[in-house]
Amino acid sequence: MNKVRIGFVGVGSMGQCAHLRNYVTVPECEVVALAEIRPELGRRVAARYGIPKVYVSHEEMLAREKLDAIVSAQPFTRHGVHVPELLKAKLPVFIEKPIAGSLDSAEKILRALEESGTWIMVGYHKRSDPAVRYARAEIDRLKRTGELGALRYVRLLMPAGDWVAGGFVDRLDSSEPMPPVEWDPPAKDLDEATYKEYVSFVNFYIHQVNLMRHLLGEPYRVTYADPSRVMLAVQSQSGIAGVLEMTPYQTTVDWQESALVAFERGTIRLELPAPLASNRPGRVELYRDPGRGVTPEALIPQLPWVHAMRQQAMNFVASVRGECKPPCEAQEAYEDLRVAREYIRLLKGT
Repeated sequence: MNKVRIGFVGVGSMGQCAHLRNYVTVPECEVVALAEIRPELGRRVAARYGIPKVYVSHEEMLAREKLDAIVSAQPFTRHGVHVPELLKAKLPVFIEKPIAGSLDSAEKILRALEESGTWIMVGYHKRSDPAVRYARAEIDRLKRTGELGALRYVRLLMPAGDWVAGGFVDRLDSSEPMPPVEWDPPAKDLDEATYKEYVSFVNFYIHQVNLMRHLLGEPYRVTYADPSRVMLAVQSQSGIAGVLEMTPYQTTVDWQESALVAFERGTIRLELPAPLASNRPGRVELYRDPGRGVTPEALIPQLPWVHAMRQQAMNFVASVRGECKPPCEAQEAYEDLRVAREYIRLLKGT
């Protein structure tokens, strides 16, 4: 396949700094057009990144451009009205996490996806971090060999902190007012206050909800929601315990996200960088204590200096080229919203 021709929809903060500036560095693709409802911002961004065509609407861009794939950086609470429109082009689509702001909107997207015959990659960039990729491969290997016993426990910690890590310092902006756009309706089965809390949980912690399944390697359900909103407990399909700690403390100029994957005789520990940190992978440490007089050992592999957002862009391009599967597709991302809804049910009783 020649270079993948990509059209961008939305180049605001995340569109520029999390996605566009990474895609333009991937040799196997070419960003040939962008659509931005703020014309001045669209022109400024296109000029900086050398994008030849600029449109005010995605409809115009899709009608005029010959594309291989679409990258759409839109608020997730309008995915239900926006993504089905993109799917009419029958092209692979990348969207930000989560798939939608409610189960109803996600189901609307899944129906449109089935009709389109294409696929969606959902932007869970942590799956593309070199440390997570290394850890997942090691988890799978240890499950096969059984050398450290059974997988017993997964613990995730994500205190609030500086998730931007200077990632917006080169963001372009304009003085244009934001034109009105259509938003998804709220969830039908939640009152206004509960829906607001559901969206807040999804916005802040859906990455960890997804990462829990990725590290477990199987589906899970929420078994306990702490009333103080500090933690939730889960149990996997095969009975493995898990805990997500959601800001038991917070930091101001640091990001301290971590994961612990515990086998009977060893652990895998992950430390993940701030989402917009550049050229910095996570850190992974392997600890083995097989017993029988064998000296315990710890290993810290040196990982490539690739940040998760850039690797995510490379993964999407490779998936469009048919070289690999997307790290997380829409059907699995729907399960994250089901987990979030179960958490709210246990927390609020509704």
